[in-house]
Amino acid sequence: MKIRINGKIVDITLEQEKTVGEVMASLEKWLADSGHRLSGLYIDEQRASSSSLEEIFKREIDTINNIDITTSSIAELSAESLLGLIADIQEYEKLNFEEKNKYIDIWKERPQALFIAEQMPDLHSFYVNCFSGSDMSSGVIFSITEERLREVKDPLLELSKMQQLLDETCARLVDLALDIQTGKEGRAAQTIQIFSGIAEKVLRIYRQLKIQGYMSEAPDLNEKPITQIINGFGVLLNDLLEAYEKQDTVLVGDLAEYEAEPRLKELYTAILKNSRQMPETDEAVKAVK
Repeated sequence: MKIRINGKIVDITLEQEKTVGEVMASLEKWLADSGHRLSGLYIDEQRASSSSLEEIFKREIDTINNIDITTSSIAELSAESLLGLIADIQEYEKLNFEEKNKYIDIWKERPQALFIAEQMPDLHSFYVNCFSGSDMSSGVIFSITEERLREVKDPLLELSKMQQLLDETCARLVDLALDIQTGKEGRAAQTIQIFSGIAEKVLRIYRQLKIQGYMSEAPDLNEKPITQIINGFGVLLNDLLEAYEKQDTVLVGDLAEYEAEPRLKELYTAILKNSRQMPETDEAVKAVK
């Protein structure tokens, strides 16, 4: 039996799999790790429909010659969903008061809403709040969605454009202890907020770089693996936010200057250094306009 994914024969050694369903279950993790989703299944050139899947999954593989699988990249699906969200905002703005009150129930069942709920839950919550009549304006969400779309369509460019903002944030982190000591509480709070936002954006872009095939996960022998840097950065971020919430000003100042500032630079530099300009999904994603 041959297994083809997007027209290419894949070299997969089947062990205990005896049915189509067991084969698909084995491939599920591979698809997820490679940043893809199943979009079509063909058994001996016959397309499997949603109504026939249950029976097809029960079929013994020794009765089948070919399994053909088609996939869509998560990055491409993300770009399409984000464009769908932008259209949703534009549609929402044209509704009257009564129609806006009913819109959330319609919107929650749309494919882009379901996809974003899984892949970008924070963005999904913004839309739920907006379409439920909260204080979050559609204009703000529109800008956030456009930013996420840039991150998906060209993550490496979006990351490289952050250099100046990152440098300014690092300078503010060094000054955070002095700001707290001199009573500049507003500026200190703003610094924490900016740092959190920058950190989240860097990590979001890293995820996009990884699933789109930009990342080389084999650093030089004398360098830390990126996963180690990210894990340490995550711990630091939690420690800093916890110390700030407890108003431990001494610890906040020390963590900001001696931990957050150098680690943010380390994370940003490591991602840039280990990224490359040859993602397989690049052209497909950029074609989504």
